[in-house]
Amino acid sequence: MKALQFSRHGDPDVLEYLDVATPEIGEGMALVRIHAASINPSDVKNVAGHFSHTTLPRIPGRDFSGVVERGPAAWLGAEVWGTGGDIGFTLDGTHAQYIRVPVAALVHKPASLTHEQASAVGVNFAVAWLGAITYAQLRQGETIAVIGAGGGVGGAVTQIARSLGCRIIAVDRSPLDSDSPAGKRIDDYVPFDENSVAGVRGVEGLAQGVDVVYDCVGGVAFDTALGLVKRRGRVVEISATGRRRVEFDLIDFYHNETQLLGADSAKLGVVQSAPLMLAIAEGFDHGKLEPPVIAHRYALAQGREAYAAVARGTRGRVVVIP
Repeated sequence: MKALQFSRHGDPDVLEYLDVATPEIGEGMALVRIHAASINPSDVKNVAGHFSHTTLPRIPGRDFSGVVERGPAAWLGAEVWGTGGDIGFTLDGTHAQYIRVPVAALVHKPASLTHEQASAVGVNFAVAWLGAITYAQLRQGETIAVIGAGGGVGGAVTQIARSLGCRIIAVDRSPLDSDSPAGKRIDDYVPFDENSVAGVRGVEGLAQGVDVVYDCVGGVAFDTALGLVKRRGRVVEISATGRRRVEFDLIDFYHNETQLLGADSAKLGVVQSAPLMLAIAEGFDHGKLEPPVIAHRYALAQGREAYAAVARGTRGRVVVIP
């Protein structure tokens, strides 16, 4: 089969487009023909050497959508999708014509999505669901502030929160595109700057703060996140942009009885991610969620070019078509 592979770390030029053996499957495994796979910033960082646990040589890629070609009879021909923090790191990933996964990782792709759309969902929606639903236990009628709402994860959090009937405050450096999936769902926008806390607490009904803060920025945004949450509220952190170590007033923190939660979807392998993908699929098929915007499509042979596009930054998702 054709695949992208890297044997050393570096910029996208270290990726090779080559022939490798199609994976063999044994008991409890399935072979999926990849119809589309997205490229995440974490895939670019993986190739660059930011993850010490990655073993080489390695086929990168976490997200996929495809069709089961070998495995249990009940799954043959099924359209499936998935993501995982092991594939592309310690196991060969999705930027290839085929991937081998455990049968326990198989989840039916939403019928409402094309393979390209489905392949662009995984990482962003999985960590959004993990932080907002599994950990923060966001509930109908609550108010959530999303720092970085215009990004991939922030947009996914916004959609999931709207599907629950929550009130959504977007906090970002720039206003969200009103036609974007996230932009259509927010209730209020507050600029991300030194006045963000006052801005959110100045919104009608939010003088005491919000129930949940989902901070997709972290680091430089951490103080803001703590300042937005009401008493006994929950703050979710998934990143540490610009500053790895932070300081905060511990007395204010415990007086407010704030719950601070970290969420890392990379800790979930492709099997552990399956329940999240199943729940997310239901949201799409019930019309509550909308697929991300796909900015660029590349053939697998254009892998270096596709990775370079993600490294530069795009307003939308990048997908490779094996």
